[in-house]
Amino acid sequence: MIRNVVNKKRMEAWDMVSPETEGLHLCIQPGVQDCRSVSVFRLNLSQGKGHLLQSGKLEMNPVLLKGRAKVSCGAFDEEIQKLDSFYLPGGMEVEIQALEDCVFYIGGATCEGYGKPFLRKFDKDLPLGEIHQIHGHGAGQREVFFTLDPGTEASRLLCGLTWGGNGAWTSWPPHQHEKDLEEAYCYFDMDPPKFGFHVSYLKSGEVEDIVAHTVRSGSMVLAPVGYHPTVASPGTQNTYFWILAAHSHASRRYDLAVIDPAYENT
Repeated sequence: MIRNVVNKKRMEAWDMVSPETEGLHLCIQPGVQDCRSVSVFRLNLSQGKGHLLQSGKLEMNPVLLKGRAKVSCGAFDEEIQKLDSFYLPGGMEVEIQALEDCVFYIGGATCEGYGKPFLRKFDKDLPLGEIHQIHGHGAGQREVFFTLDPGTEASRLLCGLTWGGNGAWTSWPPHQHEKDLEEAYCYFDMDPPKFGFHVSYLKSGEVEDIVAHTVRSGSMVLAPVGYHPTVASPGTQNTYFWILAAHSHASRRYDLAVIDPAYENT
């Protein structure tokens, strides 16, 4: 039985399919979508094309999810490959030149004057520690690689990449952090026939009102409030770039998640 039709309709509006057309697309924007702190962009560049990315009033954490590119600004001038990322505080610009067809996902939030530009190369063999981590256990175990970690100075953003297990859950037990941060999950490397479900519900244990969004490559789902575990179909790893945007610099912390007590011991 559905307990709250209004809440269910609200959650049903939290997903979108990001555009595949050339150029920069603002996919999630405070005041347009149901969020107040997190912004998400997608940048598609064909081989040989260039783009001047300007952060403006935002801080940005772009990650390259397809292709190879050259990125140039005052802080770095390097060639990057799939899963490499970089950070821009507000008021900066970087020239991006696509050496192959490229797809970037870009997390954004209001810049409060904290943060310095940097570039982070992805290293699958990086030892476990502050950047490379294993979270959860059993069917909820997943691998996490921070593109912008809590130990690196920034204004409001925390971002990273997550790989779940084959047909497994991620973000389990379910958690929420609605008082302090909101989140967007941006899925990649899940081309058809692969798919997963991004689950949303608002109150502890009230799974009758669950909304399950089908997710594949290009899917983006908001989590402004409530609990938000995900699960993959057999043969699929749920793979996504997650963007946490704190509502203030003081709440830019990774330890503020509240586990749903109904599932705390699962």
